[in-house]
Amino acid sequence: MHYHDYDDLISNNARWAGEKLEKNPDYFQNISQDQKPPFLYVGCSDSRVPIDTYTQTEPGEIFIHRNIANQVSLTDMNFLSVLEYAVEVLQVRHVVVCGHYACGGVTAAYENSARGLTENWTTPIKDIIRSHRKELEAIPHESDRLDRLVELNVVVQVRHVFQVSAVERLIESGGYYPRIHGWVLDIRRGLIHDLDLPIDQWKEEGVVPSSYQPNFPNGTPGLPKVETR
Repeated sequence: MHYHDYDDLISNNARWAGEKLEKNPDYFQNISQDQKPPFLYVGCSDSRVPIDTYTQTEPGEIFIHRNIANQVSLTDMNFLSVLEYAVEVLQVRHVVVCGHYACGGVTAAYENSARGLTENWTTPIKDIIRSHRKELEAIPHESDRLDRLVELNVVVQVRHVFQVSAVERLIESGGYYPRIHGWVLDIRRGLIHDLDLPIDQWKEEGVVPSSYQPNFPNGTPGLPKVETR
């Protein structure tokens, strides 16, 4: 793999900006006016998973929060403020929690090899390992076991999104609320897996309000009508 030098970043930026302006002289003027992204993306800080590259999206389309092993911590003010701003001000249509195979944070938690603050941060993943021990131990190959742990981690973090009061209030309001998804990015093939989530089970457990619909009414991909507040 070729790695760029520091000066390459500046020169690459100048070339990229020039190419954008050549195609559309108003490109930067337009995106500087305002942002109305339809997506909030909660992903891993791993350098191999820039989501705009994998989804071929442009600046202004995805509001992004990243941390080690894509954790949704209900005590992390950074994450909570990002989520609240995304749903209450930007009114994003979708919230996506995305993990990826070969995740260093997940592997460190599994191997108990993390140290310092990283160890503290990935402690919730160890709880996932303990609660799904039988399922994980039944998987013969460690690589497949780690892949499954990545998936389980995403599902747990999606569940946490539903537990954030700002999200719960919106769903119960009867007006606008975002649809919430769990993805795993297979960096070995460059493909995104949209995970099946146990929404019905979570409704029975009281985690997800009964009024929540995973899809927009009638399949409409647009933003539901927002009530005046």
